[in-house]
This record gives sequence, structure tokens and C-alpha cells, in this order.
Amino acid sequence: MKESEYRPRIIDRQVDEYLSAFGAVCIEGPKWCGKTWTSAFHSKSEIYIGDPAGNFQNRQLAELSPELVLEGDTPRLIDEWQEVPPLWDAVRYRVDKTHEKGQFILTGSATPNHKGILHSGAGRIARLRMRPMSLYESGDSSGKISLYDLCHGNLVSAMTGDVNLKKLIELIIRGGWPGSLGLSVQQASLLPTEYLNAVIDDDVYRIDGVKRDTTKMRLLLRSLARNESTTVTNKTLIRDIKAIDDEDIDGDTVSSYLDIFKRLFLTDNQPPFSTGIRSSVRIKQAEKRHFSDPSLACALLRATPESLLNDLETLGFVFEALCERDLKIYAESFGASLYHYQDYRNQEIDAVIELPEGDWCAFEIKLGANQIEAAAANLLTIKKQIEEDPKGKPPAVLCVVCGMSNAAYRRPDGVFVVPITALKM
Repeated sequence: MKESEYRPRIIDRQVDEYLSAFGAVCIEGPKWCGKTWTSAFHSKSEIYIGDPAGNFQNRQLAELSPELVLEGDTPRLIDEWQEVPPLWDAVRYRVDKTHEKGQFILTGSATPNHKGILHSGAGRIARLRMRPMSLYESGDSSGKISLYDLCHGNLVSAMTGDVNLKKLIELIIRGGWPGSLGLSVQQASLLPTEYLNAVIDDDVYRIDGVKRDTTKMRLLLRSLARNESTTVTNKTLIRDIKAIDDEDIDGDTVSSYLDIFKRLFLTDNQPPFSTGIRSSVRIKQAEKRHFSDPSLACALLRATPESLLNDLETLGFVFEALCERDLKIYAESFGASLYHYQDYRNQEIDAVIELPEGDWCAFEIKLGANQIEAAAANLLTIKKQIEEDPKGKPPAVLCVVCGMSNAAYRRPDGVFVVPITALKM
């Protein structure tokens, strides 16, 4: 690979760090998010298990003699290793035998069953989750504001420029797929649709060889799209399918399909936040539903720029998904984690970032600048309630992430306001 052709990714630093500490690194994530391109950039030799050349001779060789495909300059890339699960143990054994760091980079767009894998690889093979591009990686955020600095209470006020609503909608529909950069919104909208078709029609069966009802899988995906960025339960998804599509689907089937979607990295849910808040205001233990990229929800809803402009409620949910995708990418780059907050008083905080040292930061996400005042008031109210509880640990930072703001600044009440198009890690 020519270094000049490579578009840097936020995960690059973590890949280098993990290669220096572990014998092998497994980079996992949805198809077409750039795993192979990034892994090839960090490797000195490679083998592609899914290469159809010679009647899939690479796969046949890996099945017959896994140790042979490990030969080559290191770090050696083994792309789509899950096609031949015994490769995992072969890599683990080689790492144990040589005790050298940075020998292999594995990539995978699905998590296979444990059948065929004898050892977890703990201590030898580290896992990294890669996601579609954030706005900063795709060049659609100026990066004037660092999330790391913001989470530590540091922000220099700056004019960040006007934001066009139609442009924001196009970024949501396009998504963070590297292959869509430079395409028109009409062209880019085709990729997530074909992505979903490929996963349902092919990858779902290949993950474990079990035939499933693809019609019901598509119904469940549509229901998830209608409930993007919410904490709906499985029971609610079932009722939604019945009400909208007049189809029956049982709870066990929904649970098994959701597990498949997770293993294929189609979904990327946001867990609830509870650590450090031992308050009388109990926290609901429900995940917020997300696809790995908001463009997938748009494809399932058949959303267009025009339809989203005429449905601001749906636009608000997919905009929130875009922001939370980026916040997760940026936060994980410095060891933080993304959650959401929802208590039994029905009070919510859209996003919570927990820092490695234990402090946490609260973020509300709003599309319009006219919503900043209400969002800030919500953050301040919840913070005050937590402060009043002897066991409560209040957030260290309050921030409103906005779509249509043209400036990053700190309000007199201490709440930060930052446009998503100015944020970076």
C-alpha cells in the first residue's frame, strides 16, 4: 500500500500501541468500515482468506494447514479469519511459541461460534473494535474542539462556522463508509441498502450454517430502525412488528436474531450508566438501540433528504445516532466509555462519557440551536438532584452537542455548547 493513499483513522494509534504489547491484534467491526485497509497499512505481509482466486485456494490452504498461512513478514495480516475459525488457535499457538510482540493482525466482520476455537487467546490476542468513519475522519468536522480536553473541563471559545441543515442530513444518509466519500447523496445511499442485503442474504447463513427466516429478520431490522436511539424492549419490538407489518414473531426468535445482528456488528447499542451513581434515583438498566451507523437506519426507513426535512422527529433520532457514533469513537481513543442515563423519574441524559479515572461527563444532543436552553436546564436539574444525595457522584462536565450552532463556548451556568461538526477525539 502507498502511504500517500491511506486516509488516517483514529484507531491507528491504538493499533500501534496494541501491536507493541500483544503478540496479535484482532480488529473487528462491520463490513466495509475500513478494517482491511487500516490493517494492511500496519502490516508487512498479508493473506486474504476470502480471496476467490484459484477457487478460494487461500481458504482451502487455511483449512488444510492453518500454520502455513501464518508464514510471512510480520506484522502479518490475516483478513476475515472467521472464515476458518481454527486460524485463531494457530495464531495463539504461534504467539505462545515465539513470545514475540506484533506478529499478526486479524480482521473479522463477524464473531463466530466458539465451536472450533479451543482457547480464548487472552493475553496473546487483543481485540479492537473499529467503526465506520467519524465526521472528523471523513473530513466533515473541523476538529477545532477536542473531546478529551472538553471532558477535562478545558474549552477555548471559538467560532466554528455556519452549519447547513441539508448538509447534516446528507452526512447522516451517507454514513461513515469509506467507499461513499466523494459520492453524491443519491449514490451514497445505495451502499447501506446493499450492505444490509449482503448481510441478510449471505453473512447470516455463513456465520454458523443455520438457515433463518430472512423475511422476519428484515421485519425486525425495520422495527429497530423505527426505534433508533430509544430504549425499547424486545416486547415493544414484537408489538411494533405486529402493529406495522401485521406479522407474528415470538420472543425467542427476536432474541436470537438480535444476537446475530450483534455478532455481525450490525448493531452497536449504548449501555446504561450506573457506576458511581449510588443514588436514591435508581437507574433503569436498558440499552439504547443503535445500528453501527445511522445510514443503516435511514436505508431501512427509505429516508431521503426531503422526507427527513418533513419529519423532524425522525431526523432528531438519526442525528442523535450520528453524534453518539462519533462520541463513542472519540471517547474510546483515550480509554473512555460511552453510556446513556435514564432513571425511574423518566429523566434522561442522551450520552454519558466515563473517563478512565472514574469521573463522568453528561451530554445532551440537540439538532437545533433553539433547543440548547432546554437541554442545558435538563442537565443542571439532574446534576443538582445527584448532588443532593449523599451517595451521589455528580458529573464533572455538562455539555450540549448541537447540530446547528456556529460556535463552541461555555455558558454562564457552566454548560458547554459544542457543534458536532467541530469535534474530534
